[in-house]
Amino acid sequence: MIKPIGVVGAGLVGSGWAIVFARAGREVRVFDSEARTLETLPDRLRANLRDLAEFELIDNPDEVFARISVVDQLADAVGEVDYVQESVFERTDVKRTIYEQLDDVVGPDTVIGSSSSGIPASEFTDGLDHRANYLVVHPVNPPYLVPVVEIVPAPWTSDTAVEKATRLMDSVGQVPVQVRREVSGFVLNRLQGALLREAWALYEEGYASLEDIDKTVSAGLGRRWSFMGPFETIDMNAPGGIRDYAERLGGLYLDIARERADPQPWSKELIAKAEAERRAALPLEDLGKRSQWRDRRLMALSAHMADRLAADGK
Repeated sequence: MIKPIGVVGAGLVGSGWAIVFARAGREVRVFDSEARTLETLPDRLRANLRDLAEFELIDNPDEVFARISVVDQLADAVGEVDYVQESVFERTDVKRTIYEQLDDVVGPDTVIGSSSSGIPASEFTDGLDHRANYLVVHPVNPPYLVPVVEIVPAPWTSDTAVEKATRLMDSVGQVPVQVRREVSGFVLNRLQGALLREAWALYEEGYASLEDIDKTVSAGLGRRWSFMGPFETIDMNAPGGIRDYAERLGGLYLDIARERADPQPWSKELIAKAEAERRAALPLEDLGKRSQWRDRRLMALSAHMADRLAADGK
């Protein structure tokens, strides 16, 4: 018998995970310690599922919704399940508290993946009875539109738990990436951080506006990166492939890296300047609408890429 999946934390990320699992045909039990979050969850789920149906990313939103149960007790969400996705607030003490509670109520073989975007599992699972079953399973928000998932074990996470989480993610349509050992920020946020570091520096030094830096990515790098990564990109950007590219441009990139050898924090003045420029372009009260626009653009992209993968036989 295929057991339900538990989701702990019903905010943006947790509700997104519920859609991922239910869309794939799995029964899902969702818990959150905040009653208001649970009360608003059904309406949020229905709205997202309607949008997915509009872009033909799911066939029947009512069927998907029916697979998701909301529960007000932690034990009811995680009892008799094989896998739990934890998506509580991104703070070590909060995660430690919930894992101590989970450790008392889950079965001895239940794997728990944390949606942590940068805190390693070793910082909140040390000393727990079932710590060999705990690891990071980090999505990109919203996970039902951006499929990559980082699988990051703690030093004591068992190979079995890693394999189980990886197989599950693959089975529900996500794209698992195994990070071999813990590193702050994991892979995705370290790559994003490198780009952000240079973007902030170029803006602070007056080389370009926020808008033009954004356009460089959205109308440039991001076009290729939506379907291929940096190594495949450079492999195709020199006649002789990746070695040729490295030999031609390695020196340039080394010079750029040396220019940034003394990283500095983003100053309050710099953040204020960027904030003023962004709010002039997008008033704060319109941020939610723009987020909805982003999600709908992601849905259109997801639908297109699904069609292209089918046409390519993948």
